[in-house]
Amino acid sequence: MQKRRYFIRNMNAGTFLEIFMVSAVASILAIRAYLVIADYPQLGNSDLHIAHMLWGGVFMLVGIISLSMFLGKSAQYVGVICGGIGFGTFIDEVGKFITQDNDYFYQPSVSIIYVTFMVIFLAARNIQTRARYSRLEYLMNAIHELEEVAQSDLDKEEKEKVAGYLAECDQNDPLVSELKGALSKIELVPVPEQGYYVRLRTRLATFYRNIATTNWFKWVIIAFFGAQVAFNLFYVFVLVTLKLLSWDVLNVGIIESLAGELEKITFSDYAYLTSSLFAAGLALWGLTLFIKSRLRAFQMFERSVMVSLFLTQVFIFFQAQFWGLAGLIIYLLVYVALRYIIARERLAGVDKQV
Repeated sequence: MQKRRYFIRNMNAGTFLEIFMVSAVASILAIRAYLVIADYPQLGNSDLHIAHMLWGGVFMLVGIISLSMFLGKSAQYVGVICGGIGFGTFIDEVGKFITQDNDYFYQPSVSIIYVTFMVIFLAARNIQTRARYSRLEYLMNAIHELEEVAQSDLDKEEKEKVAGYLAECDQNDPLVSELKGALSKIELVPVPEQGYYVRLRTRLATFYRNIATTNWFKWVIIAFFGAQVAFNLFYVFVLVTLKLLSWDVLNVGIIESLAGELEKITFSDYAYLTSSLFAAGLALWGLTLFIKSRLRAFQMFERSVMVSLFLTQVFIFFQAQFWGLAGLIIYLLVYVALRYIIARERLAGVDKQV
């Protein structure tokens, strides 16, 4: 007798996670922008202050009810979007609830928000990829996709997906045979037009992939990491070597300004500097490897970006608050480009001297 499993992974979880994260981040940015434009208005009176965290709770409640009381993909999308908006609205006020004076502008708040999202992403990815999908999971996902049949809403792409799931199931299972037979007799509907979000994402992804997979773009990536290494080495030279050795003869202009920063450097500055040096070291290692192996070099660049995303960006958000989004976007674009480039290098079997 097969042991009962209580948690069956959803193979569409990646899409739902993306929508959740986008909704949550968009809600935080929209709230912050509105508060700045409206000069931080308050809803309430002399006795009451209705924090927007409560509206986050309302959205999360709507999401939970949608997922609990209704079936079908429409309810799932509504639940995930509302849940994302609600969670973003909720965690935007984290500073109020971890400080004694309810400080909404508590400086580490943005870093805490960023770390929270990173933990959610990593945990979800670990659940999704920690092991191969079992035959039972393929079967359950196939049955889940076939819910569209009841609404006469199964199209060609969805049928091919279900057929692929069933091909991975136990072929001796009578239920699998019945589902295959039923699937072959189902009348399909035309593939629906993609929504605006999906069309925009697809176009942007295609545009960026076309750029990222060109030969000249590889040299842009190399130049990017070369500049990163040069900047970090220069920064360390000025902040540490010149100041500690009192080489005043060079304390002019930008060097004098940077050297003066050492006097007021904080723990977050040291942490930022350490993580930046670590990332720069990996990038420098990648530059040296490029002569022998392009694949290994790009893999080392990827590790450098991961250090920047998971360590350096935390301290950038601490220091620069939401202005750190600019650097985050750049590193995410570089990471995606590296994934494309590494995939092409592997596919072509290129691991040789250039």
